[in-house]
Amino acid sequence: MSTDVLQAPLTWLEANDPLPSVENAWGAGSDAPGLLAAGADLGVDRLLEAYSKGVFPWFNASQPVLWWSPDPRMVLKIADFKLHRSLRKTLTRYASHPQFELCFDRSFNQVIEACSQSPREGQNGTWIVPSMVAAYKALHQAGHAHSVETWLDGQLVAGLYFVCIGKAVFGESMFSTLSDGSKMALAALVQVCKRHNITAIDCQQKTAHLASMGAQEMSRSAFLDVIGSARHCASPDWKNAAIDWDQWRNANIA
Repeated sequence: MSTDVLQAPLTWLEANDPLPSVENAWGAGSDAPGLLAAGADLGVDRLLEAYSKGVFPWFNASQPVLWWSPDPRMVLKIADFKLHRSLRKTLTRYASHPQFELCFDRSFNQVIEACSQSPREGQNGTWIVPSMVAAYKALHQAGHAHSVETWLDGQLVAGLYFVCIGKAVFGESMFSTLSDGSKMALAALVQVCKRHNITAIDCQQKTAHLASMGAQEMSRSAFLDVIGSARHCASPDWKNAAIDWDQWRNANIA
């Protein structure tokens, strides 16, 4: 770390401590930009507190629970989603397949288990350690974590999971064993978000893959404005969300 960068002491959380203000997160030039606090638990109430404040957990098996609020924040605005020509061709091809389906919340546990075996872009290992898997399964049972799933011939071949508080949507991780499988799942999520007037999906950190789909960085303060009002709205009925294939056939392409 450069000697001219001031790095505040890291806050250690006990069980009942609230998360500190995101303004206390370590800034650019520090050892870990965006790191806010460490410790505490991954219970449902804690996760809801964190996401409502623009904070998320991210750590590996050798670390305590670490809480992050990066600035800038990678966000996919629904209006900016890029439906590339190749993806629309893939969607069109599978639309007529009798054993292909895009759906929500059919098998959340299977999706997060698969995601836990898939390294995040630019990393060698997974950050979805067993305690994270258990925590998000509990959050799913509480109605705040959901999955988008790509099924082919009776098999789950791709998917992603996300957190939803009201109409604030926070993307977490995806996996795929089928070419364009996770991209199709993301396209399905975008379509349902658009139908329910959800304006953005949090992507947390910048990756080339997300940027290619239209995600861009925005300031943390702007991101907090986006989720501030959205989280107080009624959530969609994700489990029963339907896909409109004609919308993709007629959509503009990038």
